[in-house]
Amino acid sequence: MTVSGESAEERWVDDNAGPVVRPYAVTRGRARPVAGKFDLISLVTATRTDPGPEMGLGPEHLAIVGLCQRALSVAEVAAHLDLPVGTIRVLLGDLVARDMVRVREPYAVHGLPDDSVFEAVINGLRAL
Repeated sequence: MTVSGESAEERWVDDNAGPVVRPYAVTRGRARPVAGKFDLISLVTATRTDPGPEMGLGPEHLAIVGLCQRALSVAEVAAHLDLPVGTIRVLLGDLVARDMVRVREPYAVHGLPDDSVFEAVINGLRAL
């Protein structure tokens, strides 16, 4: 029993959600992906329909492969799995390294004016 009168088991189990697993446990304490940077709007697509049991993959990895049978953004994957984006990025790095998902980064926009144009517009507006 703890000081508040509840057992350690009661603190880590929620009747509605089941056992609580901390994000660092899902990633085995890793904070950075082994491959890729993964922008929030990067599109993730599974390269396999059935990953099968693979060594070192957890249920979250398999859930990502299942979800990404159609392209989803990194943010959407995080929302569907109710996990922090940082955790999803680590899991995606594992899957990219195993060639189980493909990630398309957003296109870089070329031809935008540099900051001096925007500063000139702001200064012109202030002068009005």
